Amino acid sequence: MPPGFSERPSPGPGPSATSAPTAPDTASAAAGPPTSVPSQAPAVPPPPTGPAPISTAEPLGARGDLGAPPPPTAPPRPAHVPPPPTAPTVHAAGTAAPPTVNDPPAAAGAPSAPAAPSSQVRATPERAPGADGAPRSRADFGPEPGHPPTVPALPVPALPGPPPATSLDLKDYVGSGPPTYDSEPTALPPADPDELDDLVADTVLDGARYGTCALRAVSVRGDSARYRGEPRRDSLLTARFGTGDHALILVAMATGARATPGAHRAAAEACQWIGRAVGRSHVRLAEDIRAARRGDLKSGLHRLTDRSLGRLRASAAEQGLAPEEYAATLRCLLLPADPECRTRVFFGVGGGGLFRLRGGVWRDIEPRVGEVAGEPVVGFGSPPAETPEGDRLTMDLGVATPPSPYDPAPEPPREPFRFRASVARPGDTLLMCTGGFADPLRGEPDLSAHLTGRWSGPTPPGLAAFLADTQVRVKGYADDRTAAAVWEA
Repeated sequence: MPPGFSERPSPGPGPSATSAPTAPDTASAAAGPPTSVPSQAPAVPPPPTGPAPISTAEPLGARGDLGAPPPPTAPPRPAHVPPPPTAPTVHAAGTAAPPTVNDPPAAAGAPSAPAAPSSQVRATPERAPGADGAPRSRADFGPEPGHPPTVPALPVPALPGPPPATSLDLKDYVGSGPPTYDSEPTALPPADPDELDDLVADTVLDGARYGTCALRAVSVRGDSARYRGEPRRDSLLTARFGTGDHALILVAMATGARATPGAHRAAAEACQWIGRAVGRSHVRLAEDIRAARRGDLKSGLHRLTDRSLGRLRASAAEQGLAPEEYAATLRCLLLPADPECRTRVFFGVGGGGLFRLRGGVWRDIEPRVGEVAGEPVVGFGSPPAETPEGDRLTMDLGVATPPSPYDPAPEPPREPFRFRASVARPGDTLLMCTGGFADPLRGEPDLSAHLTGRWSGPTPPGLAAFLADTQVRVKGYADDRTAAAVWEA
């Protein structure tokens, strides 16, 4: 038998497992372990009729099943650790308290602390043993309920840059009422398993920073196309040619013809052809921009644009389509990476918009071509009143001359070439966009006012904020939106 333990008595009436030890037993235990095991169990008083009282001075677990007194010295650690209690202990007053802790026995010769009244004893939460078998401290379990943390909360430092946009600044739509279609994508376009490269993403987002300008570009499928499951007809291309200060950034956007099956392919091809043409001539173009050779730039870019759109018409002929069925508008922006050069060059063919935000005021700087002021007058742009033989022309029946079978069919009238080169000022915001975004910006004053408040800050918005700004909807405008904005530092 281990020292400090006695033999289990025979079954039958005997001492209660919860009764307190008698004084002679305590004295004998203090004298040391017995030299021999008695053949009979010592006589003990009969067990009480009621439940045995629980002493608050004696730790729970010190009394075993045998009712023997605790040994004076620390016994060897038992191999079996009792499981933690599953329910809290109820005090005499009726309040639940956490389970008590199995404290280690006191060393031999140490004075025992006086027993405190049950009303003043405070139980502590049980600490599960750690990996090394030692009891865990209170810090492992965190602060007690009802007590404040010992470490105060530290203030969050302010991050550099513009303050984050609040829910009041972000808007879903402007104007007289909500748009007809849903604001989120609904249906996906149909896909061909053999033509997966032909799929177009719903949204394209890009950005960069070179020299003194920061670029944000986005292309979003319109609400009507999202509802009908049609692909995005707009295409966006952002590319950098060259390195260092001699690099040239190209932003190209195109819109395919409406109600044609291959509109998205025509727009993508237009951006690719103009990208290849500019990339092969980027060294000469960058020199002309830095030297402000406006005439050379206009003639050279006009030639590159005609060549790119000519390849698009040739592709339509290869597919057996009419030129107007496989056509696209094209708008481009050239930005030099040299911080000493603030010249921004725009060129393209077709409708859209070019705007500048300066001093909190939007200005439409779209280059206009072919403007005629006033009505035609006699002798200026109108046919003569009579022929050289003296016959007066009194009526023009408007009979068209039939085309000759030997002459090629006339091509549809082409859109005029547009060109503009301007010098940016610090704080300007230049916006180039397709008709899907230019039309609501011109037709709804609330949209321009909203963008003025959002884009007039000293720093450009992030990509996510720029996407949210360009997605502000206006009732009656549900086409694809493609826009590129440049903030000048």
